[in-house]
Amino acid sequence: EVQLQASGGGLVQPGGSLRLSCATSGFRFTGYAMSWLRRPPGKEVEWISSINTDGDRPTYVDSVKGRFTISRDNAKNMIYLQMNSLKPDDTAVYYCAAARSSYGSRRLNDYNYWGQGTLVTVSS
Repeated sequence: EVQLQASGGGLVQPGGSLRLSCATSGFRFTGYAMSWLRRPPGKEVEWISSINTDGDRPTYVDSVKGRFTISRDNAKNMIYLQMNSLKPDDTAVYYCAAARSSYGSRRLNDYNYWGQGTLVTVSS
């Protein structure tokens, strides 16, 4: 059974930091690019970051560049998202997802597996 379990969300003040984790199992982790996507309140799901299978080529949407860092641990089958300088606009449910390719994708239909999401709320 394929499982992606995102965790680490919570309430944080503007300017604060959070680290999201995604534990995976049930598929060949090293054969999948991994990504984080998010759904802000009342909006569509948007891609925010991907990391390739080797873990050496991260990509980011412009709105999080310089603030968020994606990483993966192929030995532990996990990915992470370090989020710094958080803004209220970062409030969303954050999802981890896996795409059967070397590199991630901005297209939601390219993802084979999704986690259940973890809520991040940025508010004072």
